[in-house]
Amino acid sequence: MLADKKILFGVSGSIAVYKAAEWVRELAKAGADVTVVMTEAATRFVSPLTFATLSGRRVYTGMFEPDSGEEVTHINLAKKCDLFLVAPATAQTIAKLANGFADNLLTSLALANRAKMLIFPAMNSNMYCHGATRANLARLKDYGYGIIEPDEGKLACGDEGVGRLVDWETARDALLSAFAPQDLLEKTVIITAGPTCEPFDPARHLSNRSSGKMGFALARSAKQRGARVILISGPTSLKKPSGVEVINSATALEMHDAVMDNYDRADIVVMSAAVSDYRPAKLKEKKVKKGSGSIALELVPNPDILKELGKRKGKAGSPLLVGFAAESSDHLEEGKRKLKEKKLDLIVVNDIIGTETGFASDTNQVSLIDRDYQLEKSPLLTKEECAYLIWDKIARLMQ
Repeated sequence: MLADKKILFGVSGSIAVYKAAEWVRELAKAGADVTVVMTEAATRFVSPLTFATLSGRRVYTGMFEPDSGEEVTHINLAKKCDLFLVAPATAQTIAKLANGFADNLLTSLALANRAKMLIFPAMNSNMYCHGATRANLARLKDYGYGIIEPDEGKLACGDEGVGRLVDWETARDALLSAFAPQDLLEKTVIITAGPTCEPFDPARHLSNRSSGKMGFALARSAKQRGARVILISGPTSLKKPSGVEVINSATALEMHDAVMDNYDRADIVVMSAAVSDYRPAKLKEKKVKKGSGSIALELVPNPDILKELGKRKGKAGSPLLVGFAAESSDHLEEGKRKLKEKKLDLIVVNDIIGTETGFASDTNQVSLIDRDYQLEKSPLLTKEECAYLIWDKIARLMQ
């Protein structure tokens, strides 16, 4: 999704430069065309050769390169980029950008640049919280620059606080947001993800093999496309997507309550969680001991959240409703049945026994059936790419 994007990568002098080197490597691996511009202070931390090796391209460090010939470096580089980012952005560089300084190649490029610009601050927390830095960042926002707030934690100087350069996953989300269509702007989206766990004694529960990867990919990509995202997640080991409101729910009943409590806020509801159909009728107060014979477990049905939401459709302001059908056979027939029975606008059907499309895999191949029974089949994609494909379809249905 970043392939062939021309990215101008400004690096200023901070110990966090080592993280920027990793970002350049990841961007190059993703197929982006990365040109690094370093301030003189940045070269004191990491050599230009490191960035040249990682990007596979020449690194620029000064306004007057000896071999530039008649090239006007800061103008030509600015014309060729799709996105200009500065990471790490020090207090000094932020101050220069906010006040229109053009005393080095990086700041000159910023004035000549007309592409989107992202600033990733990194500095001591006292410097970051100082009124001058806050005022400078506010001015950059007024100029239209995207400011990605730093993380909190242990700083290189030994202090604790805000000022750490964000990790690559957060940075990547910001980059994808800059390129993504903002067709979900101002929309509130509810997404369910992961499994539910139905306890039957203090040590055991009934569940399924869902990892939550598809739902989390949908949440990240919706946020990238401008949505306000409420992610209602069953138990997973996945990292919380940046900028997303997460509500944790363990059981189907808890997930039901969380969805219903937030339903009136939503413009779109995407039910990608694998919700347990049944739960034990009674919770044993003590652990069931192993015996020599078999045991019987009485199960009762859980509420069908998606069907209940379908019954609410037709009222003014009802959100667009998307369901998932994880099937092992008769995929399209089952998908169409659920689409009609649950009054959905769209159903996403996938094969749970495929080696590359089942639970916990990083790839998926889906069939989309909309309310007019129009069918679209995807090739094998990453779950992130599948999520973008699903949002493309949802955006068309919203129109």
